[in-house]
Amino acid sequence: MEDRRFNEVDLKVMLERARSHRRDVVEGRWVIETRHRRHPWEVIVEPDMGNKLLVVVIAYPVWDE
Repeated sequence: MEDRRFNEVDLKVMLERARSHRRDVVEGRWVIETRHRRHPWEVIVEPDMGNKLLVVVIAYPVWDE
């Protein structure tokens, strides 16, 4: 997280402000579309139903091409 300049609190806010979601290319994972510091980000998550947790796999900024 440090190399991408966000912390756990930022991540929680990003997930609370999610704009949409879609299935990831990896089965069982989801892509959460959100914003952080006025820029689009994607957070890859994987539900852990057995423990009732949402595991964050990675979060990264989406760059305009």
